[in-house]
Amino acid sequence: MPLHVAPAPAPTLRSVLTALGSPTAVREARTPSLRAAQGPSTPELPLPVHVLDRITPQGLSATRLAGWRFLIRCGDRAVAAAETMLTPDGWAFSHFFEGPYVASTELALKQAETLQHPYQPRLLSVPGLYMLTLWLHGDTAADGAEGHPAATDLLVPLAPAPPGIAAHRPHPVADLLPVLTLRATRLPLLGSPAA
Repeated sequence: MPLHVAPAPAPTLRSVLTALGSPTAVREARTPSLRAAQGPSTPELPLPVHVLDRITPQGLSATRLAGWRFLIRCGDRAVAAAETMLTPDGWAFSHFFEGPYVASTELALKQAETLQHPYQPRLLSVPGLYMLTLWLHGDTAADGAEGHPAATDLLVPLAPAPPGIAAHRPHPVADLLPVLTLRATRLPLLGSPAA
């Protein structure tokens, strides 16, 4: 089934396009693959990035929208990603980056396209476990900027995943949540892969 990508706020796309058109922004980015890209680079697949700040022994706490992430495609593959953030003046470009989560996100999205149920793709960061997942939300008409994972939604851990959690394997939230809860309540708080 096709994925139903939620539309990103127009200023997020404009800010990324402006940054891509800025030689200074691209040159100063720590993204050798973006700087070396031949041909046009286009932002695609805007995904809202939600952060799960806290997992309690009772389960999920509320998520918050941290930004929108675009895969930057050059030719037939994503070479980097661009992140936007909400400022007091509205949505603005934050930074370009590359690394394992770019290719892992692209792979997880391709795998999700083969599922039998339609989903709305999002990203869910679990900073306490230094974990990033593709969150496949079952309500394809929902506002991508709001909500929290439903028990029937799927979470696909992106590589690198924490030890003992298989990357690129879809898990219903109801099945993965107990594992995340157990781990999060036993580990000290780590940094966020969403940043």
